[in-house]
Amino acid sequence: MSVLPSPAFLARAAATLALAWLAALLCTALHTPLPWMLGPLISVSLVSIAGAPTQSSTRLRNLGQWTIGAALGLYFTPAVTELIVGLWWAIVLAIVWALLLGWAFGRWLYRVQAPSMLQLPGMTAAKLRATTYFSGSIGAASEMTLLAEREHARTDLVAASHSLRLVIVTVTIPFALQWAGLHGDPSLSLPSIRIVQWPGLAWLVLATGLGALVMLKLKRANPWFLGALMVSMGLTMAGIELSAVPQWLMNAAQLVIGVSLGVRFRREFVHTAPRWLGMVAVGTVGLMLICAGFAWLLHGATGLPWVTLLLGTSPGGITEMAITAKVLQLGVPVVTAFQVCRLIAVLLLVAPLYRWLNPEAQRT
Repeated sequence: MSVLPSPAFLARAAATLALAWLAALLCTALHTPLPWMLGPLISVSLVSIAGAPTQSSTRLRNLGQWTIGAALGLYFTPAVTELIVGLWWAIVLAIVWALLLGWAFGRWLYRVQAPSMLQLPGMTAAKLRATTYFSGSIGAASEMTLLAEREHARTDLVAASHSLRLVIVTVTIPFALQWAGLHGDPSLSLPSIRIVQWPGLAWLVLATGLGALVMLKLKRANPWFLGALMVSMGLTMAGIELSAVPQWLMNAAQLVIGVSLGVRFRREFVHTAPRWLGMVAVGTVGLMLICAGFAWLLHGATGLPWVTLLLGTSPGGITEMAITAKVLQLGVPVVTAFQVCRLIAVLLLVAPLYRWLNPEAQRT
């Protein structure tokens, strides 16, 4: 039985949404990239760090992810799906690359943090090894934090690492792409249907909502996003065109996702192991540069636009990178396919790999 939110919660959430909306309007006027996501994210982050009582609604975030998933699935036309199936080898390479890169990032974090972190009360080499490993893994923040807890890691540091990395990637890449004026393949940037139709939209909402509920029941990662995405993809690949998703709804979805990211940055977040956060920030910049080089190699092997592969292999979150691809028209289906396959593979493999790399963990 769900508990109704308190008046104080509703007031804080409403004030946060109002701030996010004003920031989105300002960014729209300034022609910044992804104004409806980055405006809320940056503004809410800043006021949260300043100590303001910002608040994000989990229900609204879930609705936002549901909306984005349903919209992205409309890009998977039969022709595009055939192209992506032919890229299976590149997707496998990207998965292996992500696992190796996450392991290397974790090893680097251990090396630079060990001299100071091992002096802390209660911190052991095994605990630090688990903390740095799961902090470096390129996966979803909540799932990586849960896996880290099972290995007795410092979950606060793991969660902070993923939150900081996600925001750095989400803010940096769109601005860099807009400044560089890079473009993707126009044939990959059009959904199967661009007209909002009734009652097609109602059927799309019903079908994708059922998909999200099934994923939620199965306790899968990102159920509201992936459940809606899979159903919308399946309908589009079958040639069933129900309706486009209204632009105002897409804007609202981006706004609540931006808010959900921004509220993570409380004042205490900045004071949590500042040297740790500094090294994570430096390492994240290095990850983006290395991934840019890997994307260039894939570009040469596949012939796909480098910028599309950059988003597909970047160490950002699946929702945020897919939104970037959609808004900037940079090959939504390819980016989504790479990110979804990587997410699933990392969730399945990262814990067994940790146990294999650290046999002593088998005994704890």
